[in-house]
Amino acid sequence: MSENQNKIDNVLSSLSFEVDDQRLQSLKGQLILIKAGGNALTDEETKHEIVSQISILNQLGAKVVVVHGGGIEIKQLLDDVGVVSEFVGGHRKTDAKAMGYVEMALSGMVNKELVGILNASNVRAVGISGRDASMVRAKKRFHIVETDGSEEKHDLGFVGDVDEIDTKLIKTLVDADYIPVLSPVSSGKNGKSYNINADMFAGHMAGALKAEKFVALTNIDGLLENIDDPDSIISKLTSDQARDLFGSVIQGGMIPKIEACLIAIEKGVKSSHIINGTKTELLLRILLTDDKLGTEIKN
Repeated sequence: MSENQNKIDNVLSSLSFEVDDQRLQSLKGQLILIKAGGNALTDEETKHEIVSQISILNQLGAKVVVVHGGGIEIKQLLDDVGVVSEFVGGHRKTDAKAMGYVEMALSGMVNKELVGILNASNVRAVGISGRDASMVRAKKRFHIVETDGSEEKHDLGFVGDVDEIDTKLIKTLVDADYIPVLSPVSSGKNGKSYNINADMFAGHMAGALKAEKFVALTNIDGLLENIDDPDSIISKLTSDQARDLFGSVIQGGMIPKIEACLIAIEKGVKSSHIINGTKTELLLRILLTDDKLGTEIKN
């Protein structure tokens, strides 16, 4: 038995669940994009648990790309420096001064902390943002409000949407067995920084990379049919079924997550998942077993 096989056997024996052999074999070489939301990274224990699972996926032969958010860290930093945020329709209006701190929080604090924890887990992680190598080109985002049949545009400052993606840098890193850790801060055509919603950034990136799976880690168990009933998880949806639930079942913070899943699928990703990243081994279980966990969306 090879040394590599011994390592894999040791990894598998450390898990608390039984691995499906077919899923294990198909995992090798698969590109999986994981979006780690700020709500799933609120404490050190959870961060290390998620990183441990990513390290195991890497050892089992998966090609992993990580996208992170950082709303909690952004708020904390802005509060610390006394920058008051104005919100328009739930979106943080971001002027040039605030954008500097947003980039500091996302591309600096959160990104480098994750990279450090990953590298300490015996994988090779590289922290970059959408700005590096002009990887993601942002376009200015406006908040549109419809009133009496007319549209009113609200300027959000340095808040952006994904316009174009160049995947060459990411593919180069992945092919060299690095794990790219991506901050959603990206450059506009003017070279200035724009903050893109991390869910939407991740969905577009998963599609551009033609990932096998897109997994969004958050602090809830999935999409609930009844928000007051934690057992009412909708385990599987088609894209069309998901679209029909906007405005009723899909509300609030779940909107960008479902939209990101749909974008990924529209661009060629085979399946998208929303799971509770704060629960032990859940990321591994959705990839290595047939257990129904979280919410899966596929065509």
